[in-house]
Amino acid sequence: MFLFSVFMILAGGASAAYLVATGQAGTVDGLFLVLTALLTAVVFAMYLVHMIGRAKEPAKKPAAPPAKATVEAKTAKPAPAPAAQG
Repeated sequence: MFLFSVFMILAGGASAAYLVATGQAGTVDGLFLVLTALLTAVVFAMYLVHMIGRAKEPAKKPAAPPAKATVEAKTAKPAPAPAAQG
């Protein structure tokens, strides 16, 4: 995903530069194409910054296992019911 984001940033910037260099950015359609290309580049750049920031965060420790029940609670058994005599 990192390399794809870098590619999209470069492609968006190159597209905008091409439209400006050829003079197509002077039309209404060209202006919207330039804005779309730059917006695409900015969105992928923001994602790239977020991805790099997440990679720099220290790894979180795994959650502690749940507390074990006391030994008494595990070994306690209910008393058997008295047998009916009759």
